[in-house]
Amino acid sequence: MTRHRDPEEWHAVCRLDQLEVERGATALVHGQAVAIFKMPDETVYALGNHDPFSKASMIAKGIVGRRGDVPFVASPLHRHGFDLRTGKCLDDAHVSVPAYDVRVVDGVVQIGHRKADAA
Repeated sequence: MTRHRDPEEWHAVCRLDQLEVERGATALVHGQAVAIFKMPDETVYALGNHDPFSKASMIAKGIVGRRGDVPFVASPLHRHGFDLRTGKCLDDAHVSVPAYDVRVVDGVVQIGHRKADAA
């Protein structure tokens, strides 16, 4: 079943040009701490900021990279990689973090709700 997306469900968090490439930033969206990442091609991803391995809110401080075609962030303490598109852990198939819908409108990054297939 497809859920209707109300325009008010989108939260403006910052201007795209305020984000550093491959550096995390955080925002509070829908009551959740969200880590936001801008890639070199200006694609923006958002994941839950809570690292399930260290039990700390620090995904935004992770190292961004690629494994093949998969953009990921490695948690800073235990180095587990999380797919920026889905939130799935690349090192443990049983673990994931929430991934959020993201769009850029008139240069403003907006975060929507948690993706349906995300944690």
